[in-house]
Amino acid sequence: MTLTHDRLATVARELLLCGHLIDRVTMPHVLGAWDRETMRDIAIDEWMGASPLYTRRTRALLGIEGDGVTAIFKAMQFDIGAPPQFMDFRYKVHDEHHGEFHLDHCGALMDVEPMGPEYVFTMCHDIEDPTFDATAWATNPRARMRPVHRPPREPADRHPHCAWTVTIDPAAAALPEPEMATLVAGTKAAQLPLATAGPDVPTDDGVADYSGPLVDDIDFGAFSSATLVSLIDEISLQQHLLAIAGLASIAGRFGIDAARGIGRHQLTGAAGITAERLHAALGLGTTLEDLAELLRVHPLLRPTGYSAAEVTVDRDELRVDVTDGPGLHETPHLSWPGLLLEGEPTPLEVIARSVDATLRVEPVSARPGAVASYVARGGGEPARRHADVEFARFSIGATFAFSDEETRVHVRARRPRPTDRPTPV
Repeated sequence: MTLTHDRLATVARELLLCGHLIDRVTMPHVLGAWDRETMRDIAIDEWMGASPLYTRRTRALLGIEGDGVTAIFKAMQFDIGAPPQFMDFRYKVHDEHHGEFHLDHCGALMDVEPMGPEYVFTMCHDIEDPTFDATAWATNPRARMRPVHRPPREPADRHPHCAWTVTIDPAAAALPEPEMATLVAGTKAAQLPLATAGPDVPTDDGVADYSGPLVDDIDFGAFSSATLVSLIDEISLQQHLLAIAGLASIAGRFGIDAARGIGRHQLTGAAGITAERLHAALGLGTTLEDLAELLRVHPLLRPTGYSAAEVTVDRDELRVDVTDGPGLHETPHLSWPGLLLEGEPTPLEVIARSVDATLRVEPVSARPGAVASYVARGGGEPARRHADVEFARFSIGATFAFSDEETRVHVRARRPRPTDRPTPV
């Protein structure tokens, strides 16, 4: 499969938002099973377990050097916790020890405000206090993020939605590595080699890194195809790490069966919402070839070095052969590839239905070299959207529309390119 440079940029931006929606998919099921306090504690574990690890990976991939405020803000711009526009962070650096940011738009707040002030307080106070510092910890353990103001909003239409300062005091005590991050750091996902593009992916159609100055908005199209392919894999891995951390937190409190049950809801809802957004963003059609193209960029099956699978189309059927990759060996940590192997085709089926509502997916005998195989075929009655996918649509992120207006400063002027060469991914 190949994608043009502009489509690679579209996928990278979409995946940041889709990763953010994992939390929106998961926490209502946690709340339904337990209570708000439990949801709070699992959400804290989820973000503190994942964000320090993928922040370091992002810094390494994009050549983000230093341990000051600028480096902290640069990494946040590629964090599934802060997808562009939906979580519209505005950054200001006073010096490398002092900075500030505010949110012109907080999609997370728009989701939670209708639930009442107690839920807003849980998110904007209880959860953000430790998790913001955990994200900064990956760059400088002496960094502290502190609110200037934050919701619940007084008055109700207060704007910006919140404002924070970031301070690095060299004399301050270094925060320890978050306990959940230490646990997740031992997983196959966390230890996966940093993503790299293949030798036939163009490197001369954009910049390779983010070594230049901090900018207001990232123009993903300014990066080379090779960097974008690597970003797509790393953003997909962010999603796997977030899922692992959250499910590990559940398993530690309530046992592996409880975590597996929540994990099935999470994977199904996230797979479906992500598929719907990617299908629309890429302008895909309703054929099996379109489904194959979607599956090859879907984070369920990326990075290919973690979620090892082969997608093929033969006349009237599409086949997914899952091979033995690292994602199948996260015991005792639950992983999306592991859940997919339980013989339940639903996650793949909700992806297929985003292309054609008549498609059905069923497990079949595995081919040699595969540990599980699934086949998608059409011709049935159109199916309704799966309950987990429908449930996930309570978030405005499910239908959030990005703006393509280029009115702000971008990462660096894009290099002119004579052709938009398709890139294998």
